Amino acid sequence: MTISGSTFAGLALRIFNPTDGLWSIHWADNDRHRMLPPMVGRFENGVGVFYGDEEHEGRTVRARFTWMPSAESPRWEQAFSQDGGKGWETNWVMKFSRTA
Repeated sequence: MTISGSTFAGLALRIFNPTDGLWSIHWADNDRHRMLPPMVGRFENGVGVFYGDEEHEGRTVRARFTWMPSAESPRWEQAFSQDGGKGWETNWVMKFSRTA
């Protein structure tokens, strides 16, 4: 991906722990040059919810990823909480669709 004339590359590593049933999503990219702390969660009734800490505008905030399944249009959302998870602001949505 090219953003403002520079190349951006990222990698997500997902690891399942069968002992506790939790998934860990690890992220690394060429902007931060390190592996970030994982988002940890599970799938219940087909919906995956994962929590972790993110840095946003120089502050640590609680982050939540939500995966919502659908045969035709799965959806992923990211939300941040600045009050420890009491309130959430969705700031990124990806909608997927099948092509012919």
